[in-house]
Amino acid sequence: MIFKTYADCNIAEYILYIWQLEDLFRALNFDLDKIGATLVSQFKVDENTRLDIYQYYKNMVTMMEKEQIKQSGHIQAIINVANDLNQFHLDLLNSPSDPTYKALYQIAKPLLDEFRMKSNDVDAHDIEVALQALYGVMLLKIQDKTISKGTEQATAHISKLVAHLAARYKQFEEGDFEL
Repeated sequence: MIFKTYADCNIAEYILYIWQLEDLFRALNFDLDKIGATLVSQFKVDENTRLDIYQYYKNMVTMMEKEQIKQSGHIQAIINVANDLNQFHLDLLNSPSDPTYKALYQIAKPLLDEFRMKSNDVDAHDIEVALQALYGVMLLKIQDKTISKGTEQATAHISKLVAHLAARYKQFEEGDFEL
């Protein structure tokens, strides 16, 4: 499914989806013919929808080229979305509205700190680290690589935190939750 905006879906899944697309475009050398043949053709949709998907991907490729992130990095728009989610995370931690989230965070915090140190990205905020950890494990699974029991347990805790955060974010955006 193609998400036009993250309001249509789980915000964390949207970020991870865009990161995956960025990596796929890099792997296909930003060749629109290859992107069409390899990615767009896989969708079981009508031709108009297929053209919409192709245009969406083409626009992403153009953004990546303009932002000079062909080798690495993320589209500024998705960085902004992740930063917004992190700000909501901080607001949620400072609010009495959701003690469950605070408890999940207390469990995940040391795991996030460990992932941050292993990634050598000490400036990354907690939500970026959480998403990087989940994305890294997703890539390992796609490559059918072994994932240690410790990493599986850590990412399970991080996944619970991110899932709760994304659900609260959606509720907040829809006016069904107040900080």
